[in-house]
Amino acid sequence: MHVSIVIDPSALFAGRVFLAYTCVKGVSVARGLRDADEFLRRAEEQAREMYSLDKLKDHPTVRALRDFYWRIGIDPTKQRPASEALARRVLRGRSLPRINNVVDAGNAVSLITLVPIGIYDLDRIRGELVLREAREGEAFRPIGGAVERLRERQIVLADSEKILHVFPYRDSVDTMVRKETENVLVVACGVEGIDEELVIKAARMTGDAISRLAGGTMSEVRVAKPSQPR
Repeated sequence: MHVSIVIDPSALFAGRVFLAYTCVKGVSVARGLRDADEFLRRAEEQAREMYSLDKLKDHPTVRALRDFYWRIGIDPTKQRPASEALARRVLRGRSLPRINNVVDAGNAVSLITLVPIGIYDLDRIRGELVLREAREGEAFRPIGGAVERLRERQIVLADSEKILHVFPYRDSVDTMVRKETENVLVVACGVEGIDEELVIKAARMTGDAISRLAGGTMSEVRVAKPSQPR
């Protein structure tokens, strides 16, 4: 299955957001694998060497994400970008969650790079993917939570039928990675102030890690930008 992502050029956030993405096809999803656990443990150790809890908010990548949140009316101290939330968890002495070898790969890379990363079941995506503004009252089915009604101007990644992701912090149960998942889409999220090469690197690192831990073949990393920035 070929997939492409379009950023709505008319959205208020256009020109401030970009995505790097790749697909890994032919994965074998499993839990409790020693290799995945060791991969996460090394990432935790590396993060504790690289970052400190008291200075995390001033890291350029975290700062850029926080500044973007403020611009779109979200308090990042209450609703943190997913990568910052992972880092804070680890820097407080806790371990990363052990989900499965595919999701674990993304969490480990997100922790190290501080770039938010989403991983989706490619075969559950319908039609073109668009990063756009949510419509008032639009339904979103988050992993581990009840259905939410979104407000206007929240940023979402959606296919022709549903919302996959609320940018850049929550994913939908509809396209989550399951035991039967065979093909995945990896999306790394960038905003103004984050180097594009870092986001591309995060997508590539995640694809490579998935291939090592779960098998499969990674496609070329592609970048999505608005065609006509505001």
